[in-house]
Amino acid sequence: MKKGAVFVNKQPSIIVRSWRLILVFWLMAAVIFGFFASKLPSKLEGDGFRTDGDYEVVQRELHDTFNFPENTLLVLFEKAENESSESYQNQILSVLSDIEATGDPSAIDSPLENKEFMKEHVAYAAIHYDDESLEMDPVIDEVQLIIKDEEGVSITGGPVISKDINKASQDDLKRAELIGLPVALVVLLLALGTVVSSILPLIVGGVTIVIGFGILSLIADSVDLAIFILNIIPMLGLALSIDFSLLFINRYKEERSNGKTIDDALTVTIAKAGHSILFSALCVFIGLGSVLLIDIDIFKNIAIGGMTVIAIAVISSMTLLPALLKVLGDRVYKWKIIRINTDASNRWRTFAGFVMKRPVFIAIAALALLGAGIIPVKNMNLAIPEAGALPTSFESRTAYDTIEEEFRQDVASTIYAIAERDGGWLNEKGLQEMKQLQRDFEKEHHVTGAETLFSVSGVDDPSQLAAMLEHSQTAVQLQPAIDEFIKGNQLLIPVSLDVKAASDAAQTIVRDWSSVDWDIDVLFGGHPKFNQELYDEIYNKVIPVLAVILISTFFILMAAFRSVIIPLKAILMNVISLASTFGILVWLFQGGHLGLEPMDISLIMPVLVFTLVFGLSMDYEVFLISRIREFYLETRDNNYSTVEGLASTSKIITSAALIMIVITGAFAFTGVAPVKQIGIGIAIAIAIDATIVRLLLVPSLMKLLGAANWWMPFSHRNKNSPS
Repeated sequence: MKKGAVFVNKQPSIIVRSWRLILVFWLMAAVIFGFFASKLPSKLEGDGFRTDGDYEVVQRELHDTFNFPENTLLVLFEKAENESSESYQNQILSVLSDIEATGDPSAIDSPLENKEFMKEHVAYAAIHYDDESLEMDPVIDEVQLIIKDEEGVSITGGPVISKDINKASQDDLKRAELIGLPVALVVLLLALGTVVSSILPLIVGGVTIVIGFGILSLIADSVDLAIFILNIIPMLGLALSIDFSLLFINRYKEERSNGKTIDDALTVTIAKAGHSILFSALCVFIGLGSVLLIDIDIFKNIAIGGMTVIAIAVISSMTLLPALLKVLGDRVYKWKIIRINTDASNRWRTFAGFVMKRPVFIAIAALALLGAGIIPVKNMNLAIPEAGALPTSFESRTAYDTIEEEFRQDVASTIYAIAERDGGWLNEKGLQEMKQLQRDFEKEHHVTGAETLFSVSGVDDPSQLAAMLEHSQTAVQLQPAIDEFIKGNQLLIPVSLDVKAASDAAQTIVRDWSSVDWDIDVLFGGHPKFNQELYDEIYNKVIPVLAVILISTFFILMAAFRSVIIPLKAILMNVISLASTFGILVWLFQGGHLGLEPMDISLIMPVLVFTLVFGLSMDYEVFLISRIREFYLETRDNNYSTVEGLASTSKIITSAALIMIVITGAFAFTGVAPVKQIGIGIAIAIAIDATIVRLLLVPSLMKLLGAANWWMPFSHRNKNSPS
């Protein structure tokens, strides 16, 4: 008796018997969570690049103690070619007066007063806002309304860029859906043959995304969620839902074609396909869960969101989909507009036989192709996405680029040191320690200056400065500088560097200073510290993350297939194919090939693509090896089992991979750079996995290893005879 036959005379599974209740449950869940899902975009803010560390402490101190603004908008003024200087300055004055009249700004740095902000044909103003409770989106709308009819005036700055990224993300999601879903439907039609069966995976995927967004909307009330999840989570949830549904429906149709009743076919499918779905989902779930080890908001957000939609995708595929198949019955075969080629299995069988006759040559050729893709990895440059994440079609991006190019090319970066000393700083002992700190900072290579009371007053001797502070007249003259740099026991020292904040040199300086055991308490902030903490957090945690993924995947696959060799082989092939993917991405994005704008690789891309694709590609490994193992348990013939496993699953795996490529690859047409890189990265990785790995390496290595594929210590199956 074949393995699936044991289910025929049993009672239908509880899922099949409870299909009415299941449909009601999912309908109610979709309606309830759909209401909350609609509110999610308005709750997302920021790019998620935040970690708990000294940078956050110093930022709060700069705002609360030293009156640094909470938010700043930059207004760019570009002079028309034939415009007079008087008219130009009047426009600047008028616009800034209107902005000030709103009552929201706490201060305005005008180019009319600060000549560093003014050039002959371009100028900018900094509009500062101190109120933490102030919602910036309405403020931005108000400023945009003021400048709407002003020629050559535009706004940018962190809050504007964040708002535009949110808008771009929503537009990108709609664009990706318009591209990806119709193509996915065509692939489903080619794979399943009928309109009804092809629509079911899209229904399951849609329900998964709606409920997932609803849950995330509720989570967003207590956890800050980044804008980027608006693209990445639907990409992941929809692709997985369709993958699982495609596998389920294909197995169901196979069982029906073998003469089983609807209930029996569903029961067998839930058991067999469900086994594959659960194990593959577990691999993706653990891969994403491991990212929680990285204490950066964007990783936590994507991990929480991804784990949420994966759980929903599994549950919906195992309950909603069987219930829909039950209620449709044989109507699932209605509206057949594409005839399924019954010879497809034979062609895959022939192809598998071809590969297995030349296993050494095929394996070497496949590895050579992957090796060629790996070569550019050594040139990978990682960067934290800022304004460059936006397409140049956004005014905030072009305005930011103009300000950077015109005014900030010679301004590298600043480290803000905050030192705390019991007894204050305005006595001779405190001034001596202040001077020593200044000397310690200024002797560092790449430091161009450290601003303190000494640099402002022009007095270099602590005793002389202490004497000046004791005289009321000179003390009054120094008071503005004192108010700027000293608050009680705290001292602020801005340290200027001649290197960019993202440079290795800047990060090395602030990292070294943070590890020094200073005589007094000193904390460091500024963009160099921001970058250093993010890079260090990722680099320090990447090994534990990889260890969790690799070790857990090994044991999951070992439990699923009762083999040691197959998990090791799958993990090794995945690592090689992903390294090749990263090399291709470096060639594409850093090289600016195929019409792409040259840009560095987003800091989050390698980790996210690795964790996502490592789990996703295990879907296909589980789908394929599960069928091979079924045949092997029946025949004990490794070659026959490999060929038949490939013949029975290659079409559905190829279709599932193609849908995954279409859905994730559709984000290639989006504007937000990190999302574009992640989408293209996943699409390339899945394409490599579904072709070079799954069709060439797997059968050739299965042939070369023979019965050793199924070796398991302390198992009676090790006595199996070689094929």
